[in-house]
Amino acid sequence: MVFDRSGSITRFAEFGGESVSDDVRYLADWIADSRDAAGLDFVIVDKTYAKLYVFDSDARLRGSAPVLLGGARGDDSVSGIGSRPTAEVLPEERTTPAGRFLGERGHNARGEDVVWVDYDAAVSLHRVLTTNPMERRLERLATPTDEDNRISYGCINVPVDFYEAYVRPTFASRHAIIYVLPEIKPLEQVFGSHPVAAGYGLSRSQTRRTPWK
Repeated sequence: MVFDRSGSITRFAEFGGESVSDDVRYLADWIADSRDAAGLDFVIVDKTYAKLYVFDSDARLRGSAPVLLGGARGDDSVSGIGSRPTAEVLPEERTTPAGRFLGERGHNARGEDVVWVDYDAAVSLHRVLTTNPMERRLERLATPTDEDNRISYGCINVPVDFYEAYVRPTFASRHAIIYVLPEIKPLEQVFGSHPVAAGYGLSRSQTRRTPWK
């Protein structure tokens, strides 16, 4: 945190030296300063770089991991998609929606414990699925590039070890906020966010890249 000219405290997220995208830094700083997470732990999903970050309630980074995301790019779920059989979901409809969600533990249709991101759209955060070997989900997570991380029907897949060490404890006894960054819409439109001023100048987050159009 820093003090501005008026003596007000400006709060920033703490990344522990980890390299993150400009958009993740921008949003995490805004969450820290605005207290948008309302005292809860929170998760940021960077769809552009297929990465997930878990923060505590003081906006300190706990851990990060690669993720698998919906096969189709886009920031909205198709209306009514959560009530349709998986086999009827078209490839272009397999999006991971962007937005601010109140994550909650629950169970999917297979009885597995998951974290619901958007229950109505049947989008959850869960351990990576390996039921279809042809999808090579474990291999996709292990590659250094994010170019092969779009494979799911919209759910967010994380490595099993990371789920057990970070995701499950975060949602074990209460809710947490899940922020899924857009890949088409501007961040400000999705979250109502703004750059965080730092002292006499601007925060590091104001040097972020322009959102995709």
